[in-house]
Amino acid sequence: MAVPRILGLDLGTATLGMAVSDSLGFAAHGVGTFRFEPGNYKKARERVMEFLAKENISEIALGLPLHMSGDASERSESCLRFKDDLLAIMPNLKITMIDERMTTMLANKRLLEADISRAKRKAVIDQMSAVAILETYLGMRRNNNGIH
Repeated sequence: MAVPRILGLDLGTATLGMAVSDSLGFAAHGVGTFRFEPGNYKKARERVMEFLAKENISEIALGLPLHMSGDASERSESCLRFKDDLLAIMPNLKITMIDERMTTMLANKRLLEADISRAKRKAVIDQMSAVAILETYLGMRRNNNGIH
C-alpha cells in the first residue's frame, strides 16, 4: 500500500540538502542539494514549495541543529523561522523537527565507508544529511506505530 511520501531537509546557510521517502514510507533517497546565496532563505523556501507541489508531498522532516549539549543554536533559530515561514504559506503542511546533531557524522561515515573522494563528499554531504534526517524520522514513525 502506497503511503504519502515525506520530504527530508537539511537547511544550511547557503545549501539545502533534500531527500524523499519511498512510496512505502521505509526508505529515503537523496534528491539533491539546492544552493542559494548565503542567508537567502526565501530562495530555499521557494524551492521547497515547488518540490512539494510537483511531488504532491504534504509532510516534512526538517533537521534542527542543536549544540552537542542539546541547547538551541543560532542555526536552530534559522530553521525554526524557516518552518514558520513554510507554515505561513501552507498551513496544512506537517513539519516535524528532527535533532540533527549526529546526522552529518553519520552521513560522513557512510560516504567514507563507500570510499567517496573528499571533493565528492563535500558535494553530496548536505543531501546525505537530509537522507539521515529523514531516516531518523521514518524510524521514529515506525517505532511509534508499533512497526518494527
